[in-house]
Amino acid sequence: MLVSLGIIYGDIGTSPLYVLDSIAGNKPIESAVILGALSLIFWTLTFQTTLKYIVLTLQADNHGEGGIFSLYALVRSKGPKWLIFPAILGGSALLADGIITPPISVSSAIEGLRILNPQINTIPIVIAIITALFLIQRMGTDIVGKFFGPVMMVWFLMIGMMGFASLSLHPDIFKALNPQYGIALLIKHPGGFWLLSSVFLCTTGAEALYSDLGHCGRANIRVSWIFVKAMLLLSYFGQGAWLLSQQGASIGDLNPFYEIMPKWFLLPGIMISTTATVVASQALISGSFTLINEAIRLNFWPRVRIKNPTNFRGQLYVPSMNWMLLAGCIAVVLYFKESANMEAAYGLAIVLAMIMTTTLLVFYLHMKKVPVWIIAICVSIYVFIEGAFMVANMAKFVHGGWITLLIAGTIVSTMFIYYKARKIRNKYLEFVPVAGYIPHLLQLSEDASQEKFASNLVYLTSADQKDELEARVLYSLFHGKAKKADTYWFVHINVVDEPYAMSYDIIEIVPDKVIKVDFSLGFRLEPRVGHLFNRVQEDLVMLHKKEVVGDFRFVVLDADVRSSLPGLGFIEKFVIRIHSIIKKFSLTDREAFGLKNEIVFGEKISLLIGSGDLLKP
Repeated sequence: MLVSLGIIYGDIGTSPLYVLDSIAGNKPIESAVILGALSLIFWTLTFQTTLKYIVLTLQADNHGEGGIFSLYALVRSKGPKWLIFPAILGGSALLADGIITPPISVSSAIEGLRILNPQINTIPIVIAIITALFLIQRMGTDIVGKFFGPVMMVWFLMIGMMGFASLSLHPDIFKALNPQYGIALLIKHPGGFWLLSSVFLCTTGAEALYSDLGHCGRANIRVSWIFVKAMLLLSYFGQGAWLLSQQGASIGDLNPFYEIMPKWFLLPGIMISTTATVVASQALISGSFTLINEAIRLNFWPRVRIKNPTNFRGQLYVPSMNWMLLAGCIAVVLYFKESANMEAAYGLAIVLAMIMTTTLLVFYLHMKKVPVWIIAICVSIYVFIEGAFMVANMAKFVHGGWITLLIAGTIVSTMFIYYKARKIRNKYLEFVPVAGYIPHLLQLSEDASQEKFASNLVYLTSADQKDELEARVLYSLFHGKAKKADTYWFVHINVVDEPYAMSYDIIEIVPDKVIKVDFSLGFRLEPRVGHLFNRVQEDLVMLHKKEVVGDFRFVVLDADVRSSLPGLGFIEKFVIRIHSIIKKFSLTDREAFGLKNEIVFGEKISLLIGSGDLLKP
């Protein structure tokens, strides 16, 4: 439970730094606004965070793992094909959130220094902290990660105690638990509905509760949430009590979070707050790396370099994403300058991600045969709640919300283009039964007039059926310079819905001569074919009590997808052109399949090769 505090509650846990500050704004304090906002915060944390995520969504674990891509992998086999779109939209929105959360969290904490020195320029400090955070990613975070739990425990105890001590300023603050105050703010108070965009900030980290399910476990998350929610509510209600003590006045640049702190504790409080926001940012960065890794495995993202900086399972480092996030975070800080301005860009992408999770969750509940009337009630509740949040957040569009939507839109476009290009490629692939070509393979293998290409020739194939191969694989074998070998291996990698599954089937079509290997890898595992193939050889040695001798040579066929393919429409041609540009910045097949130390032969063969004449003339 201590670990879960450090891993998953950073984002939602640091929300008290800016939520009520955003709600109060620079307007005179009104009792109806503060009580109504606190009521909405309480019921948002109850319905959105506790009921939807803690109770419902955590049920949808994919062999212990969570997150929107894990949820998609769980339902895609039994749901309609269009479910890929909410998965892509939700994942892109979460990645966009990774660019706005570190700046707003760290800025909110550092701006507390202005109470001690009103003239201090916080921008260089914020940029320095964020830059340092991204620079340490390459070394792994297992060492500093051990301190995350204790740091967040100190943070939650601090905000809880500060809030509790402030309750005496207005003891009747807890009447805000009555939902009538929230309803009155939304319906009766001028402009009250639009405050929902600020209220929503209290639950922006709820997606992390689900995304980090695999790190902490359902039971730990649920039990620790009781403590976290209590501390958050004490902080919010304590700040609310202070705000009510200022009725009629405008607090200006004062942040109620720091105003309820004793003056003597201000500097330590700022240091603890800053450390907590670094933890929150780290959790989001690590989550972004995991999302990109899953997107690559699910063929939503270009294949980029992924490193494992430590021996901890699931801890990844994606250099390209690391530097993209850093550049985006620095740009956000320089553009908005103040955390108050960043609030305008925050929330819009997250509410979109939550709506997409709700969409996938409906199909999960249906898959689990939950009664239709229960599903209908859940849909009605969350269409109303998240729809209201979406409408309220749309008001932020012209004030900065367009930035996060632009980022999310760019990521969505990349994912869709990569997914669509693969579909176009598969449309032109032709698969043929391998049995009809076995005699020709054996004849080629024994042909003394042919120069041996390799002792063991290994082809990577995308044929799902065990008895089929692509026509272009056979074309590669027999046309031009025929590829003679003692043993022919055909390796297929199937990405399965279980996150860390790893198994394989060995089909000896002709013993010691023609062998097909079907790997089944989870969507969170890297397809390190060289390493996996070594395990296959070890198993064959154990099985036959003899070694697999001779050299190994891998053949990787380039898809050669071109916009000049016949039958392509305007959109498909555009997709292929953009995909070709993106591909220049992605890993080669050799790098992507982990074939660094193996002998690899790359070959370009047109997708238009069919089964008409595959044998050498």
